[in-house]
Amino acid sequence: MKYTRIYADPSGETHLQDVNPEMKASDYGSTISEMIAAKGVIFRATKSDEYFIDWHNAPRRQFVVNLAGEVEITVSDGEKRHFGPGTILLAEDVTGKGHISRGVGTSERMTLFIPLAEEK
Repeated sequence: MKYTRIYADPSGETHLQDVNPEMKASDYGSTISEMIAAKGVIFRATKSDEYFIDWHNAPRRQFVVNLAGEVEITVSDGEKRHFGPGTILLAEDVTGKGHISRGVGTSERMTLFIPLAEEK
């Protein structure tokens, strides 16, 4: 299992990084990660062919779980990736140069936003 992190380095350049959370054995033949504290859940439906947000920062640290549809993310280091159903992003670029988000295709994009609890 993995998620992709969008983050800004100390100079403000934004990057994508694949993260494999540490998983430990659990009951019923499962593996499980440590809990990440969250504030709640936001549901969003977006028309892909109308969705484009030029350079912007994440409004807060949050997981973005793609349920349907596809998005293209471009970060300031020039990397560009498509994320479709089943992919998970961790948007952490609340500072720095930000990223571009663009809908791909004609399918409606359905996402869950999971804002993270404030770091202590």
